[in-house]
Amino acid sequence: MRRILLVAAEFPRTYWGLQYGLAIVGRQATMPPLGLITVAALLPRDWQLRLVDMNVEPLTDADLKWADAVLVGGMLIQVPSMRAVIHRARSLGRRTVVGGPAASTSPGAFAEADVVFGGEAEERVDELVALIEGEAAPPRQHRCQPANQTLVPLRKEARPDVKGSPAPRFDLLRMDAYTTMSVQYSRGCPYRCEFCDIIEIFGRVPRLKTPDQMLAELEALRRLGWRGSVFVVDDNFIGNVKEVRRLLPELRKWQAANGWPFDFYTEASVNLGRHRGLVEQLADCGFNGVFLGIETPSPAALAETKKTQNLNLDLDEVVDDLTRAGFEVMAGFIVGFDSDDESAFELQRAFLERAPIPLAMVGLLTALPDTALWRRLDGEGRLRADGDGENFGRPNFATVIDEETLLAGYAALLAHLYSPGAYLRRCRAFLDLAPVPRRPPRLRPGSFRILARTVWRLGIQSPRRRLFWSLVGMALRRSLRHLPWAVEKAIQGEHFLRYTVEDVLPRLRQALEDVCAERASGRAASSGSAAPMVATGGAKPPGM
Repeated sequence: MRRILLVAAEFPRTYWGLQYGLAIVGRQATMPPLGLITVAALLPRDWQLRLVDMNVEPLTDADLKWADAVLVGGMLIQVPSMRAVIHRARSLGRRTVVGGPAASTSPGAFAEADVVFGGEAEERVDELVALIEGEAAPPRQHRCQPANQTLVPLRKEARPDVKGSPAPRFDLLRMDAYTTMSVQYSRGCPYRCEFCDIIEIFGRVPRLKTPDQMLAELEALRRLGWRGSVFVVDDNFIGNVKEVRRLLPELRKWQAANGWPFDFYTEASVNLGRHRGLVEQLADCGFNGVFLGIETPSPAALAETKKTQNLNLDLDEVVDDLTRAGFEVMAGFIVGFDSDDESAFELQRAFLERAPIPLAMVGLLTALPDTALWRRLDGEGRLRADGDGENFGRPNFATVIDEETLLAGYAALLAHLYSPGAYLRRCRAFLDLAPVPRRPPRLRPGSFRILARTVWRLGIQSPRRRLFWSLVGMALRRSLRHLPWAVEKAIQGEHFLRYTVEDVLPRLRQALEDVCAERASGRAASSGSAAPMVATGGAKPPGM
């Protein structure tokens, strides 16, 4: 019998981590490590499994010593934590296997691991089990592969049928540590956005579970006592509209038969707005939130990055219509496209000034490993660093727009978007359009304690208490049923506003100082010698 420790690496503070708000609601993390508990469900039933989510609890030496092998998973932004775990496990003589998105796109980041397993585990379980047990595997040649390491690269030519994927091992979780649970319906997206690594990892042909599989997973969560928010983590839930239409009637029947235990939110492409009937079906099933990749209102930038699904759509109209249908729209935006100039920041600001999108995430364009953008920039000689999932420092490629202009404009845009006044205006815009929720608020265990803590910390102690009371007042003027939403936005706003001021803007100021120092150094060097200037974001790509 094998003893296997699954370790979810720690996330640094991020916008979507909501770390500044978690203490108010008495939770340790937003979502569980769905990939790891899915892998856990694939492993032999007679193996002993433990899960340590480092975002919930510390990883101890006792945990590592208990295990025969340690499986570590995470995304690019978690690489430092993943490597630290691997180092600790190896120092205690434990076999280490690393997987997940970071291992799939950046296998060279894990030189310390015994095994780097890229891609999905379904239909490769025997291979994975043999590698965990330390049996010899056929050598895989890769330029990033160190000696004595087994590297199993991402397989783009043969992706598994997720209809064979078992229900995740939700029972391994400390469910009371999370604000939401998560499930996955499909993998893959039919579009070809240049900057996206999802289509590289999961492909462009969506692979979907059956309705029965989805209901079984939801039933497992219900039986374990979960009630409330469930995130359907698909990168594009409507990648196959026909199949989604088959799922939703079954989902609605299940929700009604079980007393509507869950509220759902998901991610979708902006062309969801073209499918009015589907939007109504989703709302009727209990979906009340959707994350959209809007990216930019600029048609030139959308065409450049091949985000054609956003073209020929009135983006303002899409967001407004979804809001009127009962969805809170969250959205991602990007600055730094080759076609962007100084007007890009005002274009984004003006769009968001009128949009009912309280939670808007604007990032710098980043060339993630093994994406079409990465390959293009590499061919143009413009790459200058690996993408690490962060985008609050200098871009990892030479930009067309002057780098100092880009960083200064980006910092000013974020400072505006997450000022109390701008955040409150977006919340007010949402309430002006949103219908009264269909069902009364669900009182979960601890709801009154959370409300009391929120009132004390945000309504009395916080220097932003005016924001809290303004949100509450706006909600109550509409309907008592909007009050839970207002409290939630106050908690999320506390995180977004603090994180912007205390974490993001100082890092951007440092990046600007680095650019200025680099340029000053380059000028000094060029005045005394024939040495070339270090390439900066203002440099034009070769051949232009």
